[in-house]
Amino acid sequence: MQKLRKPVYLAAGAYTVSLGSGRKEFDPKKARPGVEYYMQEAGKMAISQTKQPENIDEGVVGNFMAARFNKQGHLAAFLPSIHPSLQYKPMVRVEGACCSGGLAMATGIKNVLTDLADAVLVVGVEVQNTVKAIYGADILAGAGYYAGERKAGHAYFFPAKFSDRAGAYFARYGKDKTRQAMATWYTIAVEHARLNPLSQENQNTTSDLMALGMTAPNAQTFTEYLNLYDCSKVSDGGAAIIVCSEAGYKKLGLSRSDVCEVVGLGQAEDNIMTPPPDLTELTTSKKAVDKALCMAGIDKNNLGVLEVHDCFTITGLLSLEAIGLADKGTAADFVSAGNTRLSGTYPTNTSGGLIGYGHPTGASGVRQAVDLWKQLTGKSDKAQLKLSKEHGLMISMGGNDKTVVSLAVKK
Repeated sequence: MQKLRKPVYLAAGAYTVSLGSGRKEFDPKKARPGVEYYMQEAGKMAISQTKQPENIDEGVVGNFMAARFNKQGHLAAFLPSIHPSLQYKPMVRVEGACCSGGLAMATGIKNVLTDLADAVLVVGVEVQNTVKAIYGADILAGAGYYAGERKAGHAYFFPAKFSDRAGAYFARYGKDKTRQAMATWYTIAVEHARLNPLSQENQNTTSDLMALGMTAPNAQTFTEYLNLYDCSKVSDGGAAIIVCSEAGYKKLGLSRSDVCEVVGLGQAEDNIMTPPPDLTELTTSKKAVDKALCMAGIDKNNLGVLEVHDCFTITGLLSLEAIGLADKGTAADFVSAGNTRLSGTYPTNTSGGLIGYGHPTGASGVRQAVDLWKQLTGKSDKAQLKLSKEHGLMISMGGNDKTVVSLAVKK
């Protein structure tokens, strides 16, 4: 595997509140801010951490479906509104379903590696609470092969896709222990989110989270194998971080202690027109993770913190197997043993993940990178780990494991 041709770093990360159901300030009957608001809020918070923002060379924004949720395209042209120094500089928008933020990160990294930019502002954004959930589910179905799958698909298209994965996993590896582990995943996600004031589940005061997680699925009202607590929520929010070279972070007035280094980039794409080769594994995610770890020259034993794409609880379990932390069919035992808690062997999704923090789709991959940067630079506040291992890993996944970006980072 080819190595990065020069060091690349992450700096000055920030993200907004994940706004949606569960937040006391959220009122679905009131008008909400648009994508430009979240891009500006996140971008300004990132830039404010630098001393010389005029040295940002380019910008990238990741977004999935603003053209449908918000009737707004042409998002790259909003980036200059974040800071006057961005006017007339190169900007681009990228899209890859729920991996849009991950693709934005990959794009920023590649732009720095070309030597055409020393500092790239990467922003992710999504505003989804503009339509009823059932209509939103149809919009999000565009992350699959719409012409070939939507007509025969479930009303809640993607929950049903991952319900099918859960059902296949139950049948092959055991329902009861897997169901228990999925409820445990939900419980841990909310417990981590309670430490993060920006998370959508931060204000969740439920005393018995496991009982909610164990709610029996109802196929007549939702899906056969997933309940509502197995799902990430509809969310509005934005995230931003600066990808830079060594010269770039110095030109921004930052020091080495302010940044973490990207040491592995894995990107993989599967044919959207074909079904997954195995419903009980995330095959494309595994390919991307293997590439990132190989490029970094490390393995799972070097990882001190993880950010995985838990759009659903079953996806969290499958992600652990894709990384190789658990053998196939054993992720349920791994999670139930507490390994993914802050106090566990492999702390995972320390700010809540997609289920706990929220899932503004285009922003999630960038938000994951921000949380890794925070952990590795000691800026995670109540969720801060005492890292005994210096590397972190993230998985940003789009569609039914079709587009995946994995990053390996170190202090």
